[in-house]
Amino acid sequence: MDRTVVAYVIYLLVSIALTIWVARTLSRNGRIFLADVLQGNEKLAEAVNHLLVVGFYLVNLGFVALYLSGDETIEDTRQIFEALSTKLGVVLLVLGVMYLGNVYVLNRIRRRGLMEREQVAPVAPQDWVGA
Repeated sequence: MDRTVVAYVIYLLVSIALTIWVARTLSRNGRIFLADVLQGNEKLAEAVNHLLVVGFYLVNLGFVALYLSGDETIEDTRQIFEALSTKLGVVLLVLGVMYLGNVYVLNRIRRRGLMEREQVAPVAPQDWVGA
């Protein structure tokens, strides 16, 4: 088997495994966060969480597929490791950026919800003050 094909197979297996692991971690821990952001609406939190995970898979697996091809021909084992380290390093960076982007957006939504909750008067007005 051609060494380039071996590198592609290893790259795909590791990239897909990493993408699944990060998505499951985000899903499991994000569900609680989303429930807080959405003021305890568990059903809506679950739906939003699922949509975020699907989008995460689509973006990351699409990137992995686009980044698969390379111009170089791999001739020895050392070049397999070099190609894999470069490709997997970029995939890990993209996963990290996507993760931080998700956390940033969810935190902004959470802050906005907290500010809206604080703007509501604790007691309804009872009378007008004369001038």
